[in-house]
Formats: sequence, structure tokens, C-alpha cells
Amino acid sequence: MTSKTDIKALLASWKQEKESAYLYLVIAEESNNTSKKNLFNQLAEEAEEQAELWAEQLKKAGLAETPVLSLSWRTKIIKRLIIRFGSERIRTILSAAKVRGMSIYNLASIGHAMPEHISEVGRSHQSSGASNNLRASVFGVNDGLISNTSLILGMTGGHASHNTILLAGIAGLLAGAFSMAAGEFISVRTQREMLEYQIDLERKELELYPNEEAAELSLIYQARGLSKTDADNFALTIIQDSENALNTLAREELGLDPEKLVSPWAAAGFSFISFFIGAAIPLLPFMFDFSGSAVYIGTTLSGISLFVIGLLLSLFTGRSAIKNGLRMLGIGLIAGALTYLTGYIVGVA
Repeated sequence: MTSKTDIKALLASWKQEKESAYLYLVIAEESNNTSKKNLFNQLAEEAEEQAELWAEQLKKAGLAETPVLSLSWRTKIIKRLIIRFGSERIRTILSAAKVRGMSIYNLASIGHAMPEHISEVGRSHQSSGASNNLRASVFGVNDGLISNTSLILGMTGGHASHNTILLAGIAGLLAGAFSMAAGEFISVRTQREMLEYQIDLERKELELYPNEEAAELSLIYQARGLSKTDADNFALTIIQDSENALNTLAREELGLDPEKLVSPWAAAGFSFISFFIGAAIPLLPFMFDFSGSAVYIGTTLSGISLFVIGLLLSLFTGRSAIKNGLRMLGIGLIAGALTYLTGYIVGVA
């Protein structure tokens, strides 16, 4: 006999498919793109069919009456967000709600080439990890530089003593580094938990209904330009490969990329170190007791570092390295000047 826990799990799966179908129709209605509209209408039909399969399981488990859908507050909020902002802008939220087809926003609009072999699925994602880490480290150093340089200049404007500025700088360095690390840990951990939850759901559905999962995947590939026959064959090939099937479903149906997720502890450590390095640069002259010239040396070092960071960021933006460097330097100068002025006003008062 099926336990109450099993019935509850089946009912939750049924409700999730029904709510997904509801959201697909909302997305289709707000979309102005015909192919996307057709995709989400068909995904709604697939979700309804999945819900029917769960309903049959519920009957076999002993639930006499057919469930009646009552939309959760979460689904109602997501509907309003879709209407207000559009589905593309909230695709991460939609992925968490198990709304499939999100990869079409990442790939279809830029002419993403369809893979020709199963081994090519996800290949384009695998090289992004190193560049993402480098970009994150550059921004971490930048945050440390600007925040601690501004703090030191603010304390200087308020006529604080050398030792007081040193103490404030060390406190700002540690507080900022721990804050960055904690924020990164929570962010990455939440992303990982969301992905693990979604993959676990996909794993269960893949085991129970592989043909239905293949049909949903085929719809996405058709929306990306493949013929129905080719899309069906390609989707079936992927589903039959147990090693790649789950990752592919996560990417193509939910728009999630398992390759981009790292250890929360590693991400936290990375953020801590990068912020620490940036925040330490304007503080170094105070630690070596350069007396009255410490603030000038620290500000100069920070300015040079900000310019170099601007040069490095041009590698990611493709824009002029000199302009990027000057822009970053200008942002730092404005932040430093404002905090110095604030410190001066407060110090005088």
C-alpha cells in the first residue's frame, strides 16, 4: 500500500507540472516571437500530459478524486513578474520554478550553432569557467581598492591620526573581505542547491518518463532550427546517454549550466583573497610608517592599480584599454574625493 508520504510526493509533482503548464501559457501570451510562442504553447501541452501521468499514478496510489489545481502564491507572483518584466529578464527565477526552454534566450537569438554530435553538447560552456574566475578576481580586487582607499581618504579628511587611519583601514579590509566571502558563499551555495534540486527532479522524470523528456527536448531543438525528425532523433540520442542526459536537460530545458558552478568554499576563499589584496594596496604605506606621505603614496598606488584593472577589463569588453583604464581611474577619484569631502565636513563639525 502506498504511504501518505508517497502520495504527497506524487501530488507535489502533479501540481508542479500543472503550474509549469500555466506559466508556459503566460509566457506564450506575452511573447511577440512566433517561434517562442509556439515553443511554450507546445511545452504547455507536454506539461499537461506529464501532469496526467502523475494523476494516473495518484489514482493507482489510492487517491480517489482528481486533484483540483490551486495556484501557489509563488506562481502568482511569477506570473506578475512575467507580465511586468517579460520572461527573458526573469529566466533564472523561471528555471528555479522548473519552467523549461530557458536556453532559447541564451542561444537562439545569437545564432547558436547546433551541435552535430553528442560529444559536442555543452562544449561551448566548458571553457567559460576560467574566464569567469579571472573576471571575478578582477572585480574583487577593484572593490577592495575603491572601498578601502575611499575609507582612508575619508578618515584623512576628518583629520584622523596615522594610527587611527591604520586601524580603520585594517578593519575595513577585514570587514569587506569577510562580507564578500560570506556573500559569495551564500550566492554559490544557493545556486548549487537550486541546480541539485532541479537535476534531482529531472533524474526522477527521466527514469519514469524518458520519452516525454525527449519530446520536450526535441521541441527546444526545433525552436533552434532543426527539423522535427532531426530534433527527435537528436533528443533520443541524448536521453539514451545517461552520463550526458541530465546535464543536457539542465542546460537546454532549464537554462542552467552545471559547469559554471564551483565549490561555495572555494568561491568564498577566492572572493576573500581578491578583496584582501585590493584593500591592502592603499594600506601598505601606513603599515610601513611613511608618516605624513602615507596617504599620498597609498592614493597613488591605488590610482595606478585602478588604471591597470581598467586595462584588464578591456580584455572582457573588447573596448579601448586606455579609455577603460581612465574610466576606472575616474570612478576611483570621484569616490575618493566624495568620501574625503564627507570626512572633512564631519571632522570640522
